[in-house]
Amino acid sequence: MTNLIIWPVLIPLLTGILLLFAPKRVVFQRGLSTVSAAVLLVVNIFIVFTVQQQGIQTLQLGGWQPPFGIVLVTDMLAALLITAAAVVSLPILVFSIYSIGKERERFYFYAFYQFLIVGVMGAFITGDIFNLFVFFEVMLISSYILIVHGGTKKQLRESFKYVLVNVISSAFFVVGVAYLYAVTGTLNMAQLSERIGSLDTGAPILSVIAVLFLIVFGLKGALFPLYFWLPASYAAPPSPIAAIFGALLTKVGIYSIFRTYSMIFTHDTAFTHQLLGILAALTMIIGVIGAVAHQDVKKILVYNVIVAVGFVLFGVSTMTETGYMGAIFYLFHDIIIKGALFLMIGALITVAGSTHLKEMGGLIKHHPWLGWMFFTAVMALVGVPPLSGFIGKLMLVQGGAEAGQYWIIAVMMASSLLVLYSMIRIFLKGFYGKIKLEKADQYGTTKGLLLPCAFLLTVSVLIGVGAEAVYPLAATAAETLYEPQIYIDAVLKE
Repeated sequence: MTNLIIWPVLIPLLTGILLLFAPKRVVFQRGLSTVSAAVLLVVNIFIVFTVQQQGIQTLQLGGWQPPFGIVLVTDMLAALLITAAAVVSLPILVFSIYSIGKERERFYFYAFYQFLIVGVMGAFITGDIFNLFVFFEVMLISSYILIVHGGTKKQLRESFKYVLVNVISSAFFVVGVAYLYAVTGTLNMAQLSERIGSLDTGAPILSVIAVLFLIVFGLKGALFPLYFWLPASYAAPPSPIAAIFGALLTKVGIYSIFRTYSMIFTHDTAFTHQLLGILAALTMIIGVIGAVAHQDVKKILVYNVIVAVGFVLFGVSTMTETGYMGAIFYLFHDIIIKGALFLMIGALITVAGSTHLKEMGGLIKHHPWLGWMFFTAVMALVGVPPLSGFIGKLMLVQGGAEAGQYWIIAVMMASSLLVLYSMIRIFLKGFYGKIKLEKADQYGTTKGLLLPCAFLLTVSVLIGVGAEAVYPLAATAAETLYEPQIYIDAVLKE
């Protein structure tokens, strides 16, 4: 048992509380937020090494033994995800300093940014279902404020749908938690895995509960057919807010499916995981259709967020160790590269003054660094070797082949080609083509915006080129999912 694993929650929480007391001191808020995000990154990297060397870390809050007390658990999957979240939150914060505007900064932007990170971190490391709900709500309440931050007409319009969908989802979450407790008598994830595995009866009701949780997490993670709220909602707020949403919020829903469908709902995989695989394939198809159909650069990227949801959940549906490894590697990669792409698109919009491809063109003449960074990020996204997307997709293909899901592999490969087509259009029409704006006519500057993009792109490239270093971490994370008894023993038999 170690107090180390609570710091990913405490650092942004304490920072957010301090920032509430100085809303008008913009320089102070910028400095404290940046230092906090940097410290959080260092702490989370240290946690990854601790888990790799010492195994799964647990913390019983208040000294109460599980399943009676609240327990925080950091296995390698949680450690990798909190680290990825910290990696993207720092450059997005720096990007915000140069782009969000002082009016938004004065109205608690940095405080609620920190509270959003609290919810994300807590969701990744909690060891019981009810506290997963609690951290979801912390994250969502912060996102409600951020999505309307600035109060533009478009933001206010989309916020109604976003809030309504998530309130309904949260209500279903509470119902699912109640049914799960009624059937098993516990909400501790490790004990849930044990008790469901020992039940001789009740499989039908457990399947219903499994589908109910799939609906809840599918709404939050944008799984087909529950993705409908996401494209307009994520395209409405300013670029830094869209970046943190696109990089992290859907990933919490994906992680929840990852955890529950590998450790808890494994009683009838012929039904639950086959259903998950079909929905993952449909999610890929719908995502690429939306990405190819749109001319709005933000919506093209948002629909590619949906495609990635399908890729990762396909790996979960295989229930093979290789499939899990591929899903983990791809999820880690996607958090980083989506953060980078959202920031690059934000810089592009800042310069062009528009989100529509028809109003862009020839920008690489004046912004070559931005243009070629964007091109490299697109190659990483689609999986051109040796960049990071290739490694994850290769393992997903191997895991799918082991599970005999060849038709989903075919869908994934076709979707990858269409992802490339949708993103390369932005490069060819936005950065190449006829020059629409000379430098003197551009709407903004990239001053301060390129460094955060370059940081995330560098991390993404290093993940691909240095895959041999990341591979053992993904393997450790996958082993815990494939052999849940490792997790159970760490939590209940310490």
